[in-house]
Amino acid sequence: MARAIMVQGTSSNVGKSILCTALCRIFAQDGYRTVPFKAQNMALNSTVTPDGGEIGRAQGAQAEAAGVKPTVYMNPILLKPKQDMAAQVIVLGTPLGDMSAREYRSDYLPKAETLVLECINRLKEEYEVLVIEGAGSPAEVNLKDRDIVNMKTAELADAPVLLAADIDRGGVFASLIGTLELLEPHERDRVKAFIINKFRGDIELLKPGLEYLEQKTGIPVLGVIPYIHDHGIDEEDSVCLTEINDHKGLDQPIQIAVIQLPRISNFTDINPFTNLPDTRVHFVKKGQKIGNADVVIIPGTKNSILDLGYLREEGYDQEILALAGRGTYVVGICGGYQMLGQELLDPQGTEAGIGSRKGLGLLPGVTVYGSQKSTHQVTATILANTGFWQELYGQKVTGYEIHMGQTRVQEGDSYLLQINLRSGQTVQEDDGIINVSGKIWGTHIHGLFDNQNLLLSFINAIRQEKGLKLLEDTDLNSYRKEKNYDRLADIVRNSLNMSKLYQIMNKKGV
Repeated sequence: MARAIMVQGTSSNVGKSILCTALCRIFAQDGYRTVPFKAQNMALNSTVTPDGGEIGRAQGAQAEAAGVKPTVYMNPILLKPKQDMAAQVIVLGTPLGDMSAREYRSDYLPKAETLVLECINRLKEEYEVLVIEGAGSPAEVNLKDRDIVNMKTAELADAPVLLAADIDRGGVFASLIGTLELLEPHERDRVKAFIINKFRGDIELLKPGLEYLEQKTGIPVLGVIPYIHDHGIDEEDSVCLTEINDHKGLDQPIQIAVIQLPRISNFTDINPFTNLPDTRVHFVKKGQKIGNADVVIIPGTKNSILDLGYLREEGYDQEILALAGRGTYVVGICGGYQMLGQELLDPQGTEAGIGSRKGLGLLPGVTVYGSQKSTHQVTATILANTGFWQELYGQKVTGYEIHMGQTRVQEGDSYLLQINLRSGQTVQEDDGIINVSGKIWGTHIHGLFDNQNLLLSFINAIRQEKGLKLLEDTDLNSYRKEKNYDRLADIVRNSLNMSKLYQIMNKKGV
């Protein structure tokens, strides 16, 4: 049976997902068969397992860091908010239905503990180390009676807990000590060490505080993790977007604007652009103008119809149409792709319950929503043969689908891709639409820019227009995921007392 270690936090966005990703990589580097786990995830960033199940994106990244394939047992319950008071509940990778928070707590949570325990035991039997991520804070007194993702998971897995706090937001000592005070005695006994995350500054100035914390609580500080800029690791949800700092400014030759939709999902599609030379990626928040962008990306969303309404309410629809008319690249991914079409038809009210809506009209597609959800890993062949796509014609790309609604082309032969492999099954299904110039296009497939052939051709088309030196494959190598995982693991390993960590886990270190 695997030994378990669990990372909980004093609040959301303290870095639990990234810390667990680092630990997955570290234990895998040290020769242990390692697997991530999170009982219940509330996030709009998700990924698809090889057999077509949907789980939280963070657990997908953690599995990747550990060198194992993602499975639905790593994240048995995924909640995807659709509106303020309702979420789609996904159990073992398959949608169970839409529920309000009250319905979920009263009708589903009482029977969820059995499922969580079954998944934990299954993973423990197959692996040597189980890295568990908590959610939010374990000290939410109004939710603790039915909280299955923090101390209940630690109990079921018999896992020691590392309590992490974000020093960058301030109040780190109060948050750690206050969290302990709100835990029951048996819960406090599970907390074996603290991790101070996102530290900037002189560690010598912090030491008196660390000594006070250890004396006050009797719990050691396992380490202080520096603030890691541009780590390149897929984040769990859009909370992290509040921290995005446009450290590359308007002086960068290439400007990529991403519309930060209220229900934005799978914005990890944008990650491959974030460290490219001469390139600024800017998430356009409510009230901001898109400005003079070279590329506008409308990303995925959990509710295409409602977020299309947001574009119109904020005037972004007119900005996007004007930019498209001036030759700007306009890209729609999943829900953003659906918005670029002619109509979004919701005859059964499954998407938003407010009826159908006219799209932006930039592509000749119509999307019809029903009760069926498509979740697949896919391989596709590029059909587009215009603009920069000419050099990609016939090449293969990989990605994944997570979408409600099916989009069909209304006129002409303007498909972007043909899907050849879907969840391991051979198919021939067209996807995506492209306009005549090759500058306006969309697809349901996430992860396209992780394909280096497509990323390089796209960014070089822009660089050529700007008179910039073209990039080569070797220029992108430093941004590959594997190097990001190794860099993250090195930073965290060097910041933690690894001997103490292995002692806490009752395992031998390397």
